[in-house]
Amino acid sequence: MKTIKIAGVIGAGTMGSALAQKFAQEGFRVYLADRSIELVEKGIHNITNVLEEAIERKVFTRDRVNEILKNIHGTEKLEDLRSCDIVVEAIYENFEAKIDLFAKLSKILPGKCILATNTSSYSVTELSGAVEFPERFIGLHFFYHAAKNRLVEIIPGEKTSKETFELARQFVILAGKDPIVCADAYGFVVNRFFVPWLNEAVRLYQEGYASMNYIDDVCCDTFGIGMGPFALMNATGVPVAYHAEKTLEVFGELYTVAKALKEQALLGKPWDTEGSSCVIPGLKAEQLIRDRMLGVVFFVATQILDENICTATDLNRGARIGLKWKHGPVELMKALGTSEVNRLVATIADTYEMKIPISIGEEFWKMKNVRVTRNENRATIIMDQPECMNALSEETIKQLWDCFNSVESDVEIDTIFITGSGKAFVAGADINFFVDNMKKDRICDIESFTEMTQKIFERIDRSRKKVVAVLNGLTLGGGLELALCADIIVATPNARMAFPETGIGIYPGLGGTQRTTWRIGMGLSKYLVLTGKMLNPEEAEEIGLINKAITMPEMFSMMNGEIPLPRIRRVSLPKKWKTLSTFFWKNSLGEIMNGQYKTFDLPLTDAEKIVRILSSKAPVALRAADSLITLGNGPQSELDLLRDIFSTRDAMQGLTHIGSKVEFVGQ
Repeated sequence: MKTIKIAGVIGAGTMGSALAQKFAQEGFRVYLADRSIELVEKGIHNITNVLEEAIERKVFTRDRVNEILKNIHGTEKLEDLRSCDIVVEAIYENFEAKIDLFAKLSKILPGKCILATNTSSYSVTELSGAVEFPERFIGLHFFYHAAKNRLVEIIPGEKTSKETFELARQFVILAGKDPIVCADAYGFVVNRFFVPWLNEAVRLYQEGYASMNYIDDVCCDTFGIGMGPFALMNATGVPVAYHAEKTLEVFGELYTVAKALKEQALLGKPWDTEGSSCVIPGLKAEQLIRDRMLGVVFFVATQILDENICTATDLNRGARIGLKWKHGPVELMKALGTSEVNRLVATIADTYEMKIPISIGEEFWKMKNVRVTRNENRATIIMDQPECMNALSEETIKQLWDCFNSVESDVEIDTIFITGSGKAFVAGADINFFVDNMKKDRICDIESFTEMTQKIFERIDRSRKKVVAVLNGLTLGGGLELALCADIIVATPNARMAFPETGIGIYPGLGGTQRTTWRIGMGLSKYLVLTGKMLNPEEAEEIGLINKAITMPEMFSMMNGEIPLPRIRRVSLPKKWKTLSTFFWKNSLGEIMNGQYKTFDLPLTDAEKIVRILSSKAPVALRAADSLITLGNGPQSELDLLRDIFSTRDAMQGLTHIGSKVEFVGQ
């Protein structure tokens, strides 16, 4: 399968310039085109301003910004896009303008170039009618702000080929995005429920139930969001909401544009939230707003499931990642329960004379956190909950168990890859699970979860098939412990590996104190586990924690069987790692902490820095981890100290203050 290296973007406005910036940041050569060079230059100027602000915020260095800008080439000639592997259309949302552009591109683009539309609502199949190669046409709906928002809806048209779909999917992943897949229906997934949600807020206002600000406040509280519907429309443009809702009117009365929304869009002005009528509603109005806003989302969400537009998982993910909702529609429905969802949906159906959808109930709301793909003799297990950084929860572990058993028992499979979606391989365990059970004095549930997870990890470790861990992002704590069960570990440039546990009051309890030692020896194992040192792929390869650092294109090629797996080899440690290993191997933890250590060729400044780092960790957790590594009695031994460690004040403090500095008391 070919690799996409050159991307074209047509439209140098807000969306197009953000796409060009993001693609360039991820290493693609980018052509940014528009109908005049002045518009192109304006787009590049806007990109430059954004990147300059990033330098001020210390997100990028000057050299990095120069590198990004070198990747962007502006042009007003569509002919210059002939060298592109993919071209993304990002012009304004007008059907006639888009098909006119596609007709022109159809005669220009080479035979293998993919043409993608960034439409937010039009039918991809209908748009593909303007090109001579509908099999190479696909919808890629990026979300605002495209340089920052990770969500992309992938929409294949009726004639989109499987190869085009796979290449487009790989492209958006290489571009640092989290894709969801949806059928070709107006509004796709997110806009299908989000835009009616905005429209319903306008209806509530025009019906006189509350002021815009009050409606915003109720929505922020109900959906766990930072901006309510009116504030959001002001941020993205009221006409955008109007035109998107207009497209959806084909679905019935619920979707009819609110009169006030149409009038405001025609004015071309934002909502005057401060000047809106100051209603002082009571609890009845608050409940009505809550019910109507939840009801519309639930009604449309269950319609989406009825129509098989996407899975429950992708429906929920769209809201979590694309809209930054604390809880997605499916999570909200599961939390409220079937009876309450039925009530809310029935009220909306009755109000707008719509048919009640049937996808109401737990059997329709099952979400997959782990999924499997198969390709000839290879299977790939994907930890697939990017909105939660693929954290290990009870449900995730159960699904991992089922998925691994499925591919382990498949006689056609000889190689099993394990990787993650989004920015993480697995960024540790579900901290909320630990905290909730500690507060309820149910340490036994933590013990059961850990024991269950150790069993599946042991199964992976002892698999008769070749297991390859592909670390594609943050690999922390339990994620690194999962990776260490594999025969081969490879890591892409974005991967970062660490055991942060002693800094939050606990220790690695899923084999981390044992399998790390088996792989890199006791000295370096103590260094990594006790200090929480974060490693990049090159450092991890130097010490033998991983087998090889690879590029993202190499990752896809390896998983597709196009390039061989790396060989397992013995690592010869560079001097800096040898001295660190010796320092932790020949000095006890007590000697290091009390300043009674010998440096063994480790620079004194480095030794002093290590003492400072260890002094910031939880003392009980440090001693437990050090003892487990020293004794080396196997992963099962980690279970013996769990009750003690999760009963400490340090653990409660550390786990409830993630990201904050904690003064541990050693209790």
